[in-house]
Amino acid sequence: MQLSNNSIVLIGMPGAGKSTLGILLAKELGLGFVDTDIAIQVRRGETLQETLNKHGYIYLRDCEEQVLLTEDIDHKVVATGGSAVYSEQGMARLKSLATIVFLDVSLPQLRQRITNFDQRGIARKPNQTLEELFLERRALYQRYADLTIDGDQQSVQQVLETLSQRLR
Repeated sequence: MQLSNNSIVLIGMPGAGKSTLGILLAKELGLGFVDTDIAIQVRRGETLQETLNKHGYIYLRDCEEQVLLTEDIDHKVVATGGSAVYSEQGMARLKSLATIVFLDVSLPQLRQRITNFDQRGIARKPNQTLEELFLERRALYQRYADLTIDGDQQSVQQVLETLSQRLR
């Protein structure tokens, strides 16, 4: 598979490993790295959870959309927030500039990885469970993905090796 414009965008659920894998992949490929969650926090001067508490989940999704539409992603690996796929405009821009990789992790594995669901700054409806969020988002991740990597039951290093091979 050839990279589109030498950029890679990682999408997937919170806890899928996008940020961790993104840094390692950027290092391996000699690319820059952008984490959209961090970009939101820097722009807002507060944590994602603080933004959620003050303004709600729709506002946080809007903040993410602005990052997706304006951040320089040329020759970079981008780790998106889990809610990036709600922005059709943002995802259309990313898809035009990069190869979109869906890190697919099962619900049982996500439950093991996410121990702070209510404090993690996840853009979700009030009282929405992890399972409900998983079911709602999975179809969107699949829709936008150019490539899907099974991140279940694998170490970050194994996922990195698999992804590197598939991108060559």
